[in-house]
Amino acid sequence: MTMDRRTLLGLAGAVVASPALAQQTLSPRHPTPTIAPPDPTEIIRLWPNGAPGGEGVSVTPVVPERSTDPAFHDRYAQYTTDPILTVFRPERPNGSALLLIPGGGYRWAVLDKEGYDVARVFAETGTTCFVLRYRLPADGWAAGADAPLQDAQRALRLIRSRAADYGLKPDRIGVLGASAGGHLAGLASARTDATYAPVDAADTVSLRPDLTVLMYPVATMEDPHVHAGSRTHLLGETPTPERIAAYSLERMDWKDAAPVFLVHAMDDASVPVENSLQLLTTLKAAAVPAEAHLFQEGGHGFGVRLIQGRPAQVWPDLVRAWAARLDFPL
Repeated sequence: MTMDRRTLLGLAGAVVASPALAQQTLSPRHPTPTIAPPDPTEIIRLWPNGAPGGEGVSVTPVVPERSTDPAFHDRYAQYTTDPILTVFRPERPNGSALLLIPGGGYRWAVLDKEGYDVARVFAETGTTCFVLRYRLPADGWAAGADAPLQDAQRALRLIRSRAADYGLKPDRIGVLGASAGGHLAGLASARTDATYAPVDAADTVSLRPDLTVLMYPVATMEDPHVHAGSRTHLLGETPTPERIAAYSLERMDWKDAAPVFLVHAMDDASVPVENSLQLLTTLKAAAVPAEAHLFQEGGHGFGVRLIQGRPAQVWPDLVRAWAARLDFPL
């Protein structure tokens, strides 16, 4: 289901801009714009009859703006009750899609830095991008820690089931997750079990991605390398050792998972690089094709805008080169 522009403005707090601004992007191929580009107007609701298990939910969605610079947005979505996909259609589709899952420590989802900004970079080279605004585990959903995963699995199925509508190949549906969104993308990649009851015909197709990109992912829930905030918001203050193990990506069965690309900075003080290193060891043991790029500097949460002029700014091109070897144009 798609929504008109008026509905989108209410949900996303979209900024209306002149058509000329539509061509401005945050791609390394172009100068940084002086005015933020407008948001896309096409969105897809994940759950036509409402998200499952919401009987105990009483939160009110908000989308605050943190940026004071007109050149860019820095919004985050909190207390989401109606999960959506924001669609970035390229001028010349290459047949591939990326589901983008922003981070936010499972406290919120940062829409621009790891969502819209990254989507524009990959849409520029032909990839149809879908930015996921997902539910959060501490908001009262019956599924608890699996509520975000329900949204990710449903999103992958919706994209794959509508492949023909978007000029996509149904076996070229990838996922890119950052930080806690990387944890969620990892869950969607590793787990094979559906976390919700079927809703419609879209739920008959595969729920796993065909390619996975994890940026500085929150991989482990275990000390000493866990990002404590993500674990608390996902599993609560005092999770059992069994729960911690069940949601640690490096402890999961990755057999037959899609190829994985890892990006991390060695100086990441929020999510230690050991999150990626431990996961890489697991992927190798499971014979999952994997590639990792570790940058000496970059910190955490750099996306594409915060690393302009620094070595890590090449990561989108590294991803494209890797994916091309897998016959997966990005």
